[in-house]
Amino acid sequence: MSTPINHGLVEFRSSPIHGHGGFAAQHVLPGTRLIEYLGERIDKAEAHIRCEAGNPFIFYIDEESDIDGNVEWNPARWFNHSCTPNCEAESDDGRIWIVALRELATGEEITFNYGYDLADYRAAPCRCGTPACVGFIVAEEHFDQVRLENPARACAQ
Repeated sequence: MSTPINHGLVEFRSSPIHGHGGFAAQHVLPGTRLIEYLGERIDKAEAHIRCEAGNPFIFYIDEESDIDGNVEWNPARWFNHSCTPNCEAESDDGRIWIVALRELATGEEITFNYGYDLADYRAAPCRCGTPACVGFIVAEEHFDQVRLENPARACAQ
């Protein structure tokens, strides 16, 4: 993605956090659905196979199925993780939406917490750079444990 791509409320371009990212194309109010996370609906067995093969775009839907967002027509796959996110992923009747948690300024990078568990968390370093960064991409409920295990690794000291 060498030139910015505008997708309604979101513009996709190079990110200072990592690779590509999504940025607010205009002022956004809290609670706004910015974009749907799209992809192929797959069962848990297939999701496991694709995760083991290194696909980072698998998104949990429910106990039976996931979405593989590693498709050209899913620009939402470019949103980056943050330990202090300004958006969240919201499930609604089997669909995943990226929703603003607070007001977003035009040009602000859109982030959400990927919610990773602790399995192999050290393989997923975080580059969000926020004052609350724990140094790894994990769900917020794991922040305290990760900070205890890695006091020198956390972005914020």
